[in-house]
Amino acid sequence: MGQILKDIENWLQQYPFIYDNLKFVGVLLLAYAGYFITKKVFLVVIRRIVKKTKTEFDDLLLNEKFLRRLADIAPAIIIHEFAYLIPSLQSLIETVTEVLIIILILLAISRAFATFNEIYERSSKYSDKPIKGYLQVLMIILAIIGIVISLGILTGQNPWGILTGVGAMTAIIILIFQDTILAFVASIQISIYDLVRKGDWIEVPRYGADGDVVDVSLNVIKVQNWDKTISVIPTHKLIDGSFKNWRGMQQAGGRRIKRAIHIDISSVKFCTEEMLKRYQRFQLITDYIESKKEEVQKYNEDQEVDLEELVNGRRLTNLGTFRAYLKAYLRQRSDVHQGLTFLVRHLEPGSNGLPIEVYVFAKTIEWGKYEDIQADIFDHIFAVLEHFDLRIFQFPTGGDFKEISGKEVKYK
Repeated sequence: MGQILKDIENWLQQYPFIYDNLKFVGVLLLAYAGYFITKKVFLVVIRRIVKKTKTEFDDLLLNEKFLRRLADIAPAIIIHEFAYLIPSLQSLIETVTEVLIIILILLAISRAFATFNEIYERSSKYSDKPIKGYLQVLMIILAIIGIVISLGILTGQNPWGILTGVGAMTAIIILIFQDTILAFVASIQISIYDLVRKGDWIEVPRYGADGDVVDVSLNVIKVQNWDKTISVIPTHKLIDGSFKNWRGMQQAGGRRIKRAIHIDISSVKFCTEEMLKRYQRFQLITDYIESKKEEVQKYNEDQEVDLEELVNGRRLTNLGTFRAYLKAYLRQRSDVHQGLTFLVRHLEPGSNGLPIEVYVFAKTIEWGKYEDIQADIFDHIFAVLEHFDLRIFQFPTGGDFKEISGKEVKYK
């Protein structure tokens, strides 16, 4: 049998073209066999071993994409090692396969970095310190090294000599990678000062961004706006200007309600005994009115105030009583946060009347529930105002003018 094979080989050597092509086909078949064995046998065994372990790290690291990258390296190594069988193409095959092996290794490392970042982000312990940008920078450095080595292989030069030449082009390289360098510095600042995390709600008006951060990478920060559109902000541009991060509100567990109603100033008046008796039937301020009446009476008696005139001494007003009622109403609501800032205050009066501002926090950070709470509070305020003999200020409408025009105006 051995003699027969030797005779066939001697006969084929008479036809170099056919002989070289057969060896080339043989090397390709051997490479495919190596790929098949690696993918269908070796990697299958690794998967089974990984699935039996209790840790999640190896399950993610040895995922399908990473294993495929490793399987692709095997045939390239086989072709490189058996290139000597084809002397006429040996140099070309070795050069191409060496470059290909470098590329495949870089792709495998890139996949491993992506998986490591996924594992890192799943850990609640480190969720506030993203490392995606640093891994991307490291991958860029490895890619540059891979490109230099590949150029050295293709040109037959020492890679260190190429690196020396690259060093002389530092200014050009900095210019080319200017945005990447700025983004890297910005990523460090964002990480050190904890400016933005994945999941934060941020507002960046100049980029039309208002929503949740879905990705923080080296070059860009992606924000999913409330209308479900995506805003892409260059990382270094984010810290060039100002932006608002709502994380503090989310961590506090309450969302601010800051809204004013405008009172018609002409409806503000001193309370008469009749008005106080009526207000005293409002359960939320019954005790308040009793205590204030005693306090005012005692003060006026001590000061010997002439009560024949309303402007003398101290008296309760319908607006002050309404503010006391509003505070009591907000205090008894279970959906208003009592541990955060709680104010019902006057603002500066103007042409739109007297603003009475409600400055409290809803005990929720969910947008829908927050809006419901705010609407319920102000629905009640608008409905209860007239019971305190107060009027809301608003500009005349078409209906107001129609009502006025329907009345006869008499002049003296």
